[in-house]
Amino acid sequence: MKGNLHDIELFHTDRGNEFKNRLNDEALETFQIKPSLCFKGSPYDNSVAEAMFKVIKTEFVYLVHFENSACNMWNITNLPSMWFNFTNPH
Repeated sequence: MKGNLHDIELFHTDRGNEFKNRLNDEALETFQIKPSLCFKGSPYDNSVAEAMFKVIKTEFVYLVHFENSACNMWNITNLPSMWFNFTNPH
């Protein structure tokens, strides 16, 4: 993660299993970051992110061939916004 972790005040996540562990809790405590979880059973807290990831996976990642890891990272970081702005204008 880029930046100074001491500058982060709040860490908001869904209730995914990747965030339910002691290592995550210890990191938040070490940097005095307040944890925040969405309401249990509430799909509305992260619906925009979930919808975006679904579109990226179904219409972008599975349809594009990546040459190598560096190319893969650049494409995943940059191409979705370019694709959304030019291919699917909103």
